[in-house]
Amino acid sequence: MKKEKPPLPTINTTSYLIDSHCHLDMDCYEEDLGAVLSRAQANGIHSIITIGIDERSSNAAINLAKQYPMLKATVGVHPHDVEKTDDACYERLKQLAITNKDYVVAYGEIGLDYAKLYSEPALQKTAFHKQLLLAKELDLPVIIHDREAHDDTLEALQAVGPFPNRGVMHCFSGDIKLAKKVLDLGFFVSIPGVVTFKNGLEMQDVAANIPLDSLILETDGPFLAPVPWRGKRNEPSYVLYTAEKIAQLKEISIEEVADQTSKNVEQLFNYKAIDQTL
Repeated sequence: MKKEKPPLPTINTTSYLIDSHCHLDMDCYEEDLGAVLSRAQANGIHSIITIGIDERSSNAAINLAKQYPMLKATVGVHPHDVEKTDDACYERLKQLAITNKDYVVAYGEIGLDYAKLYSEPALQKTAFHKQLLLAKELDLPVIIHDREAHDDTLEALQAVGPFPNRGVMHCFSGDIKLAKKVLDLGFFVSIPGVVTFKNGLEMQDVAANIPLDSLILETDGPFLAPVPWRGKRNEPSYVLYTAEKIAQLKEISIEEVADQTSKNVEQLFNYKAIDQTL
């Protein structure tokens, strides 16, 4: 017998959540994307930002945002893919952002990843620097990917900064000391479903101790599904589990978490989420 989904946490109808980081163009959503988005909207998620990680996905993200009013998009090249990218590609991404200003709210995800090393570190650093400058040229906030590269990531951000449009450390993976350094840059810290994991103690410490007005929430779907769906496909409605856990850690209501983190997303990405029928 197929296991029934446990009920999602609920929020009152005067509050809403935003999933600030999801990869809706990926194949695992292709067959039921409409249902995924309807499920999110029915459970109080008013907006989702779908993320570009290369030229193809950046185009796909924009096309999805054009199709579904609750979506916004980003453009950029993930550190895994910078070896396959040239200056002509970055120029095309620049023009893509310029010609789709109503849909593109940020540049990223970009950054450094020393865990898997799909691209050489030196090349990652060069591409990261180039894309940070491009984000500033486009007047867009930046979405930063940092995996096992904390020192080099901070060094690059400090070298290219300040960032008038700010940014976010996506899927934050450091400790409270690193989180405070991120806040010193004027950036937000983004909390994924890892905060619900039994072994997510460091993330829980960060979520509990960083001011709520410096936090935003994400699924990073289809990855990192929160408990009780750890190991399964993640989807935007599951951001409710993350909000519920942060509310527990901070000993406040889930509505307070929803209201402030949504306000933070809207401030960072300069748009207003509106409840719309798909």
